[in-house]
Amino acid sequence: MNTANHHVVVVGAGFGGLEFTRALAGAPVRITMIDRRNHHLFQPLLYQVATTALATSEVAWPIRHLLRKRSDVTTLLATVTGIDRDGKRVLLQDGGTVAYDTLVLATGARHAYFGHDEWEPFAPGLKTLEDATTIRRRILLAFEQAERETDPAKRQALLTLAVVGGGPTGVELAGTIAELAHDTLRGEFRNIDTRQTRVVLIEAGDRILSNFAPELSDYAMKALGRLGVTVELGRAVTRCDAEGVVFGDTHLPARTILWAAGVAASPAAQWLGTAADRAGRVLVEPDLSVPGNPEIFVIGDAAHVLRPDGRLVPGVAPAAKQQGRHVAATIKARLAGDATPRPFSYRHDGDLATIGKRAAVIDFGWIKFTGRLAWWLWGLAHIYFLIGFRNRLAVSLSWLWIYFTGQRSARLITQGDDDKG
Repeated sequence: MNTANHHVVVVGAGFGGLEFTRALAGAPVRITMIDRRNHHLFQPLLYQVATTALATSEVAWPIRHLLRKRSDVTTLLATVTGIDRDGKRVLLQDGGTVAYDTLVLATGARHAYFGHDEWEPFAPGLKTLEDATTIRRRILLAFEQAERETDPAKRQALLTLAVVGGGPTGVELAGTIAELAHDTLRGEFRNIDTRQTRVVLIEAGDRILSNFAPELSDYAMKALGRLGVTVELGRAVTRCDAEGVVFGDTHLPARTILWAAGVAASPAAQWLGTAADRAGRVLVEPDLSVPGNPEIFVIGDAAHVLRPDGRLVPGVAPAAKQQGRHVAATIKARLAGDATPRPFSYRHDGDLATIGKRAAVIDFGWIKFTGRLAWWLWGLAHIYFLIGFRNRLAVSLSWLWIYFTGQRSARLITQGDDDKG
C-alpha cells in the first residue's frame, strides 16, 4: 500500500469510529472524521437523560474537543448521503465530496418499527440526545396534563406509560420511570397521586432480557414487579396511536408510549449498494471489509458480523470498539506491506442491565450477579468508560444523590423536538 499522504475517512464518531481513530494514532496517514452531529454520545446512559437522572452534557462531548490533540485528524460536521465506490468519494448532503484511500463506516443504528414507521410519532425511540429530550418532555408533560384533567379515564391514560421491548433499554426505562413516578414526584402534585401511575413493559417474547441467563431474566421480572412495573409477555404490539397501544387482543389506553423493541442499521448498505441482512447491516468479509472493496470497512451496529458459533456479534459498545481496534491494526499492517487477511474475533465481556436505582443484573458467563452488588458494579463499569474526570465525577455525584434521596435534578421540560436539553 502506498503510504504517501494516505487519506483515511471515518464516517461516524460513535464508539467504533472514535476507537478506530484513537487506535490509528501514529500511522503515516491523515484522517478525516465526518459526523452529522458535533458530539460523541455515550448511548448506554441515554435513557437516564430521558428519565431526568442526568443532563445532556453528562453523556455527550464535542468531537472536536475529544480530537483536539490529534493534528492528523480533521473533523467535519456534515451529513453523508452516499458513497461513490468507483470514484472513491464520500458524497455529502450539501453537494460536497470527500475523497478517500481507505473508508471506515461506523454509522450506527436507528430504531425500527418492523414495517410500521407510522407508529414513530406516537412511540418515539431512544438513539439520540434529541430523542432523549423529547421523551423526557413527554413523560413530564403527562403528569402536568394529568394534574389538570378532570375526566378519570383520560387522567388514568395520562398516568399510564407503556414501554415496548423487553431488552436492556426497555427494562432500564421502565424501572427508572416507575421510580420517578412513585418516589421522586410523590407529593409534588395536588390533584393526582403519582404513585397511581401505571408503567407497563410489553415484550413479544416469552421473557425479558432474552440475551441473559433465564435466572437473571426471572430476577429482573421480580425486581420490576417490586418497583410496580407490570410486565406483559408473549404478545406483540399491533398498533400504536394517540389513544394507546394494542398488543394481542388488549388495548391499553396510554398517552405516553416509548419504543425499545427493535433497531435497524444506518443506510450504509444502501450507500454502498451491497448485500445486507434484514436489519440493513452490511454483510462484511471476516476482516470487516466490504466484499469487492477491501479499502472499505464497516464496523459497529452497521455491520453483520458472526461469532464462531453462528450468533450475531451484539450491537454493544465493547463490540464496536473491538472492531475499531481491529480495523486500525489491519490498516497499519497494510501500510507496512503486510496484506495478509486478518479475520475479526469478538471477545464477549458480558451483559449488564440495571433495574432502577438499587438493582441490576450482570452476566459474565462464568459468574453472575444480581441486586445491589450488581448495581454498584454496573455503575463502576459505566463510570470507568465515561470520558474525562469531570464527567465521571458529575455522574457519580448525580447517582449518589439519587440513590440516597430519590431526587433527580434534570427534570426540565424543554420546548421543541429539536431542543438539546
